[in-house]
Amino acid sequence: MNARASRAPGPAGLFPRAEAMVGLWIGRFAGALAVLGGSVLTLVTILAVVSIIGRYASRTRLPVFDGLGPIPGDFELVSMGAGFAVFSFLAWCQFNRGHVTVDIFVSWMGPRALAALSTFTNLVLTAIVVLIAWQHGLGLHDKMRFRETTTILQIPVWWGYAGGLAGLWSFALVSAYTVWRSLNEALGAGEPDGDGI
Repeated sequence: MNARASRAPGPAGLFPRAEAMVGLWIGRFAGALAVLGGSVLTLVTILAVVSIIGRYASRTRLPVFDGLGPIPGDFELVSMGAGFAVFSFLAWCQFNRGHVTVDIFVSWMGPRALAALSTFTNLVLTAIVVLIAWQHGLGLHDKMRFRETTTILQIPVWWGYAGGLAGLWSFALVSAYTVWRSLNEALGAGEPDGDGI
């Protein structure tokens, strides 16, 4: 038996080794973004708690609590921070196949058929996310052009839009990667489990 005949064929797929390497970095990026979003969410939660305690303390009229009150513009900061946090978790959820699935309709399908179906659904999701990000970017442009600010703190409203836009484009990037990953799984060159639907 010659060396060529004894050699096992390489895995089928669209550059599976490159996909695995890109997936490693995409996963790290999505994880770091999720940690950043979690940190921001923790900070705005603490801010909300401190503001609520201050508001309550100011109503007791006890001398020890003189000078305490709610944090000015707390709801503006919470809404901006929470909005960024929500958008920052989407990429991590997509990378880890964490979106809601309806397995009852596809439980009879094999792993490769599930991966083929996941390729299609990930492609549709990527297109939708790109469209949403593009529209969000137009909204950001309008907020910058009209120099709209928040009522109390006078923070430019576009700052919140910019944070959301970064999260949306990150989600789009990760969604595009999952199309590649699912395609390789459908071709038999990726991870054994499909994305589900």
